[in-house]
Amino acid sequence: MPADPGREVQPIPPSPAAELWIDRRRFLFLTGAAAAAYALQPALAWAKKFPAGTPLLQPWSLPEEVGGAPADVARALVGAAILAPSFWNTQPWRFESEQNVVRIVVDSQRALGALDADRRNLHLSLGAALENLLIAARGYGLRPSVTYLPEQGPPGVVASVAWTASDVRRDRSLFTAIPERRTNRHEYDGRGIYLQNRAQLGAQIPDDFRLHWLDDRDKIKRLADVTRDAVKAQMDDARAAHERYAWMRFGDDETRRGDGISVDQFEIDGLAHWFAGRYFNPDSWMFRFGPENASKQARGQVRSSGAMALLTTPRGGPAQWLAGGQAYERFALKATTLGVAHHPMSEPLDRDATRAEVARLFGAGNEQPLMLVRLGHAKPPKASSRRNVNLVASFRTI
Repeated sequence: MPADPGREVQPIPPSPAAELWIDRRRFLFLTGAAAAAYALQPALAWAKKFPAGTPLLQPWSLPEEVGGAPADVARALVGAAILAPSFWNTQPWRFESEQNVVRIVVDSQRALGALDADRRNLHLSLGAALENLLIAARGYGLRPSVTYLPEQGPPGVVASVAWTASDVRRDRSLFTAIPERRTNRHEYDGRGIYLQNRAQLGAQIPDDFRLHWLDDRDKIKRLADVTRDAVKAQMDDARAAHERYAWMRFGDDETRRGDGISVDQFEIDGLAHWFAGRYFNPDSWMFRFGPENASKQARGQVRSSGAMALLTTPRGGPAQWLAGGQAYERFALKATTLGVAHHPMSEPLDRDATRAEVARLFGAGNEQPLMLVRLGHAKPPKASSRRNVNLVASFRTI
């Protein structure tokens, strides 16, 4: 029967079982909401550091055309520069743009005091970013000019690039390779590098540098043992081990921070992958397993190579290291166009004893080794994270 409109309808009280069910649903909802809020807390805290709408990561793509405004051109050039490789993906750069000039500035807060005490790798990284910027400028039909280590201007500037208009687009092959280049830490399939590919790779190296090749299997095995010992010694150094761990990324750390090297990119297998946060944490009791695992993996990587290459220079110093980074980036981009996987390995060059042994194996004499690179063929890896242009560059339009 329908309810009498003149009478107040009393709600039927829930049974004890229904009350229990309601309380349980309320509890699950509240705890779920609390858990979600807790999980989102780091992301919310990160978002507060930057203006609303600022993307944290830079896409691995380049515009085919750029606008005529100097700020638009500079933004595109910086976007190419930050896709360069850097030691431990520290991205030790800042950029200052003013009209038709971009300055590349050292970000000293990203220097590695234990792993890169002389800042050789830092300058190599900055040189790679500089070369990407120059290739992009020529690819867009501009005529760039460089002033290295300018004496005038703000401190920390390693290079100042100005550009004018040009009717010719150059370096288009390397330009299109910039978003495709990857440091490949996979094990390779052992196939060698064709002589014609070696010739094209060697053509990227300027006259004041030398590129040495090693493909003798016995010598590669010896080099693999040297690399294993170098990695083990580095991880046995407390400062270096803590620094390595600080730039390893676990879970969503890579996308949240936009730098460093993720566990997946390290190609760590088995239990070491699942427990990487402890295996490589010097303050964890499980760290005793990390150095042995990492050193064996490095040895296996070198042994799987089709060839090893050593870039050397007759002299050292920041200017030469910067130019060496430029040479390596052209080498890496050309390797990308040829389908050749590449992976710089710095550990054997970071200690006097192993650096001398590397030079001896390559027959490099008294030359100064700059970069040791393994080469071969393997499935391309995913792109590593890069901080967005807006986070590393400033633009003045007046």
